[in-house]
Amino acid sequence: MAGCRLPTGNTGGSINSPGDIIIGGTFRIHFERVGNDLHFTSKPPEVQCRIIATEFYQGLQALIFAVEEINADTELLPNVTLGFQALDSCNTLRRAAQGTLSMLSGGKEAIPNYHCHGGTPFAGLVGDSKSSRSILMAQILGLYHHPQISYFSTHPLLADRNLFPSFFRTIPSDELQMRGLAQLISHFGWSWLGLLASDDDYGQFGLQMVKQEIINAGACVAFSETILTSQPDRNAPYLTNVIKESTAKVVVVVASDSDFVVVLEELLRQNVSGHIWVASEAWATSDLLSEERFKGILLGTIGFAIFHGNMSKFSKYFNSLNPSKELYDPFIREFWEQSFACTWLFDTNPVILIGNSTKKSCTGNEMSNGLPPKEDQRLSLNVYTAVYAIAWALHNLLYCKPGTGPFYLGGCANISSFQPWQLLHYIRNINFKTKDGRHVFFDGAGNPPAVYDIVNWQVGARGMLEQVTVGSYELNGSSGKMFNIDRAKIVWINNNTQIPTSKCSPSCPSGYRKVIISGKPLCCYECARCPQGQISNQTGNAAECHPCSWDTWPNLQQDRCLPRPTEFLSYGDPLGYSLAAASIFSALDPLVILGVFIRYKKTPIVRANNYSLSCLLLLSLFLCFLCSLGFIGYPQPEKCLLRQVAFGMVFALCISCVLAKTITVVIAFNATKPGSRLRKWTGVKVSYCVIVLCALIQTIDCALWLIFSPPFHELDTDTKPGVIIVNCNEGSPTAFWCMLGYLGFLASISFIVAFLARRLPDSFNEAKLITFSMLAFLSVWVSFIPAYLSARGMYTVAMEVFAILSSSWAVVGCIFVPKCYIILFRPNMNSREHLMGKKKGANMP
Repeated sequence: MAGCRLPTGNTGGSINSPGDIIIGGTFRIHFERVGNDLHFTSKPPEVQCRIIATEFYQGLQALIFAVEEINADTELLPNVTLGFQALDSCNTLRRAAQGTLSMLSGGKEAIPNYHCHGGTPFAGLVGDSKSSRSILMAQILGLYHHPQISYFSTHPLLADRNLFPSFFRTIPSDELQMRGLAQLISHFGWSWLGLLASDDDYGQFGLQMVKQEIINAGACVAFSETILTSQPDRNAPYLTNVIKESTAKVVVVVASDSDFVVVLEELLRQNVSGHIWVASEAWATSDLLSEERFKGILLGTIGFAIFHGNMSKFSKYFNSLNPSKELYDPFIREFWEQSFACTWLFDTNPVILIGNSTKKSCTGNEMSNGLPPKEDQRLSLNVYTAVYAIAWALHNLLYCKPGTGPFYLGGCANISSFQPWQLLHYIRNINFKTKDGRHVFFDGAGNPPAVYDIVNWQVGARGMLEQVTVGSYELNGSSGKMFNIDRAKIVWINNNTQIPTSKCSPSCPSGYRKVIISGKPLCCYECARCPQGQISNQTGNAAECHPCSWDTWPNLQQDRCLPRPTEFLSYGDPLGYSLAAASIFSALDPLVILGVFIRYKKTPIVRANNYSLSCLLLLSLFLCFLCSLGFIGYPQPEKCLLRQVAFGMVFALCISCVLAKTITVVIAFNATKPGSRLRKWTGVKVSYCVIVLCALIQTIDCALWLIFSPPFHELDTDTKPGVIIVNCNEGSPTAFWCMLGYLGFLASISFIVAFLARRLPDSFNEAKLITFSMLAFLSVWVSFIPAYLSARGMYTVAMEVFAILSSSWAVVGCIFVPKCYIILFRPNMNSREHLMGKKKGANMP
């Protein structure tokens, strides 16, 4: 039978060191791979990698440094030597899978499900950086329950313990990072932004989470595009056009530096700048993007970075590396050439001509004078912490006391022959402090405490871009604050210290509110003036205006409420003191006329017109003029209670007197006819009965009004915007109009009776004068009704005062002024002979 064998593959460059227990590690030492056309007519070639990723090479050295430091520590894992097997995954899934299988097989060949080189237990694997590679590795390692601790994989899916029961990480999950990025965007007030993400697991899940968090925070996404990692140009020309045409000035990028650098190259070629880039931790501290040529684009970038910690000893260790001493390291010479722009040659010539440029020869002494390593060993710190987590788990396993152990019947594991699942128990429960005082543990999902640095990209002294730590983000931090940002340290575009803006629409000024435009995102809006009586005292985000309190009103800018001015018919207003003066002057006239009547009460014209009724009428007119003063001035509650009632009763007395005079005239002239039955009704009793009866009806109406629904003091804020009208509410409009209607009824009766008696043959006949007076009186009050109903504020009261004065003057002017004229200026007509003679002449045929 022919022999058989398992196919093997080259796992790429690796570094190995023997030990009692082996720790594995995978690193993306090279970030660019050379593409090969695969026709499958021959064996596919191995992946060719190029361009050293400095940050990940330092991570590899951090693993070596941590192992050496632990081996030198007499307290941690005494008498146990750790070894390691570290390899380059070269940014490919194939290399990551090959490397994982190789470590599980115990040698250089990847033989699934076989451990061909026994004797040295495999503790676990530190890696990988990219989430997609870690997911593949975790699926393999999880089958055998081998512990895996990633230093850079942040995909939330890796927290699923059902899918990945043996996966842990020393970097927080993307779920927490994306939530923090959204809060960072809100912190700076950016509401209109773009999103770029790679098309792998890290980018797409990160894109979905940060997009949702941004929307939940109230911001809007102008565009959301994908960096196509399967294309050599990463779809960069299209992405550049989208960025260039968008009005969003802030762009969030969730991608690795090796994918984003291609987009940056295109942005640089098309001279696109002026944007603020928000970086995820995958490229926030990238050496690849920190080159001087990118500073016109990336200056002012802000983002989340892995917590930097303090690794001064590692920095000294890394600075001491030299190709002449590290002969076991297959990457150091390439790293040296790339970092110091030199070439390793065995020629003595220090300068070499390559094409049209020159390159100096590498000497091995460049580290002390040339390009130093990064000061912030962020990724290296995570690798260092991961190695120590495995070491502490092994230490706890080593010092397990039989009978008190975590396994069956209190058993313990053997340090030289433990099972992977036994070590996994200890890793789940580690709880230790690092040498710089950090507390390290894993939660139920395998995540560490969430701590990030917030970094800002600034130009350093060497002209290179540097990442300056300007704050931190710590979930459930001891200070109680998630964010701790020093804004004074931040430098934005063009070295500006002012926070740039990125909004779809400009901020609405105070006094305006946002009006959403149909069919556009919520952040795109128009500004509309606040409705009447409402204010907005904030700039930019006022979705609604707020009404002022009842006693305040917005200023012209509608950004604050001011006390409302009060309005009433005041003695201090021109209208108020004019009406008050007219009322006082008018009230004197009936008194003057009364004095004339008293002075000339014996004269025929006074005696013929019922002297006592005339005096009573003049006194009531005096009160009518005076009652108008009750409507002027601040409407006190007592004034409100009495002023309309006083007006109604005084005017009822006045019109009752007029009606009594009219009835007296009719009775007097009809009683002179032979056989008239009206003789017994002549005299003053009838007149006074009419007055008492008419006035009593009005008195009853007013009494009922005061008892059941009296007028009251009122502050009216609805009638006139921005003004408090202080007035008297009539209480019962029905009672008010009944009172006014009753006056109209009395005046109408007086008018009708006087009109019918206007042709009675006598020189002393007052019927004509009463007819005109009542006609004027009714005209005034009929005109008053629509004017009263249409007037507002103090003009309503002024209208009523004017009607009172006008109607009172109508009675005075029509009834008493002609008589006073005869008494004072035509005394010859105020004689019995003249009046009788006129009567006689009037009766001549």
